[in-house]
Amino acid sequence: MRTETFTCVRCGLTVGVLDPSGGRRDHCPSCLHSRHLRDHVTGGPADCGARMTPIAIAVPRGGGWTLVHRCTACATLSTGQVAPDDNQLVLVRLAVRPIAQPPFPLEAFGDL
Repeated sequence: MRTETFTCVRCGLTVGVLDPSGGRRDHCPSCLHSRHLRDHVTGGPADCGARMTPIAIAVPRGGGWTLVHRCTACATLSTGQVAPDDNQLVLVRLAVRPIAQPPFPLEAFGDL
């Protein structure tokens, strides 16, 4: 049994590296923030260690939700699987953000 933990860079929560299903966790289950620790792109920017902010939810064809994070320092994007104990309210807020706060004025549809 692994007992490794990390401290969330945003809310300070001490989090175990394994989620309840036994998967490796890469973000805080409370606020969903992460830290930019490794660069998956060969020749990409060095790991800056800055906070990764959750910006969206993606739903791949196979189902299940995926978190999309953006680094606050270098703007690198990354994805990670949603864990069973992630904060459901924050997840739903991310999922409905494009509808609640569209990137264009909805009044434009009235002229079409």
